[in-house]
Amino acid sequence: MFTTLISTRELGARVGVPGDASLVIVDVRHDLAQPEAWGESAYRVGHVPGARFAHIDRDLSAPKTGRNGRHPLPDADACARAFGRLGIDATKEVVAYDQGSGMYAARLWWMLRSLGHEAAAVLDGGFAAWTREGRPVTTEIPEFRGTRFVARGVPATIDAPAIAANLATPSFVLLDARARERYRGDVEPLDPVAGHIPGAVNMPYADDATPSPELLAADEIVVYCGSGVTACVPLLAIYAAGRTDVRLYPGSWSEWSRRGLPAETGPG
Repeated sequence: MFTTLISTRELGARVGVPGDASLVIVDVRHDLAQPEAWGESAYRVGHVPGARFAHIDRDLSAPKTGRNGRHPLPDADACARAFGRLGIDATKEVVAYDQGSGMYAARLWWMLRSLGHEAAAVLDGGFAAWTREGRPVTTEIPEFRGTRFVARGVPATIDAPAIAANLATPSFVLLDARARERYRGDVEPLDPVAGHIPGAVNMPYADDATPSPELLAADEIVVYCGSGVTACVPLLAIYAAGRTDVRLYPGSWSEWSRRGLPAETGPG
């Protein structure tokens, strides 16, 4: 059972195996600049055989209120309904992939893991690696039945007031997964305030960083990003390193900055 990453070779050995109904492959390709126009159209042009499509906004996010961030996390019941629509239940192994970075696939992976579904993994290298290696691609849309997903537990999250109350706690480690220039406040293309949550440490999702022993030894680890999506990449890395009690701040900087909470700029 794969619980964090799966290689293209390992997935390739499972794709198209007759009678294997235990595997659910989910295409989560997305483009923040073209949220409606790109992901599903790319899926229809070609995808891993058997893959079904999940949309970051429609399937893996809750409605926005203007104060709860750009990709609000659905509650456990809404997550369960979405997974059921995708044909996922306790008997299924899930592999998620996106265009390559893992930032969107990791969102689905974390949502499943947070509700007790451990048999979930992200395809290492995503669709880019799959096609680069000349592996099979199809335009055929698979037929599948919905099922009932039973959530076991609730997502391991933390809200803005709880973070604000712990900013002065030395054992409370807050990781910012955004790019360095956004963390420092050099640029801010999306949110009303530049910078980061005071005391946060930068761990850019695109750096493919291995969590340090000092980080893994912290009493409490919380990860955030711009809107609760790319934060799932360092969450995946921390889980893979053996630490599974880390929490997500799903509202992330998009919510924090709109609440008028304190911000910090500079290298931190």
